[in-house]
Amino acid sequence: MSARPNMQPSSAPRVGVLALQGGFEPHLRMLASLGVEAREVRRPAQLADLTHLVLPGGESTTLHHLLALFDMWDVLRARALAGELALFGTCAGAILLGKSDGTRPPRLALLDAVCVRNAYGTQLDSSRETLAVAGQPMDCTFIRAPKFTRLGPDVSVLARRGDDAVLVQAPGVLAATFHPELGDDPRVHRLFLEGCAPFARAAHERLGVV
Repeated sequence: MSARPNMQPSSAPRVGVLALQGGFEPHLRMLASLGVEAREVRRPAQLADLTHLVLPGGESTTLHHLLALFDMWDVLRARALAGELALFGTCAGAILLGKSDGTRPPRLALLDAVCVRNAYGTQLDSSRETLAVAGQPMDCTFIRAPKFTRLGPDVSVLARRGDDAVLVQAPGVLAATFHPELGDDPRVHRLFLEGCAPFARAAHERLGVV
């Protein structure tokens, strides 16, 4: 039997974008520009065979509420901790991936860093800046951006805004305080697909993330 046209090889990433709330559609378009047909994820069963999941920007408290309401919070975290699912969070998604700073919402604690909400001000303080991302210039859009603090030893900084880290990577996790999906440069999404594999639980037990 011949293969279907455009069928991706079994080793290709199986990618989803959390589509409960927030700006998930630009992520889908950016992934499509890379030839990836990503799945909109709204139910726990849709996580079952994914290797990569994007947590988009939006409102972090609402995203947490909906993930819990639709019984996805624990499933998502369990699959990530089992080394089955790599995660990429932007803005609100990055907040959820990190450790708690003592404020709402609860956090997944899958990234050994704290991400503080609205660290640069309100919607009126949003900006677009050209930054060096992995050594190359890139237009970066910040909207009510959070701020990374207290980065753990296994967290690599891939881009900075002044002294502040704005794009970080750790085993199984990529997180940005800006919105790479709102530009026309797919490098960050390509990095997620090609350079971010599900982490090994043992590495995160050593770092105290789990």
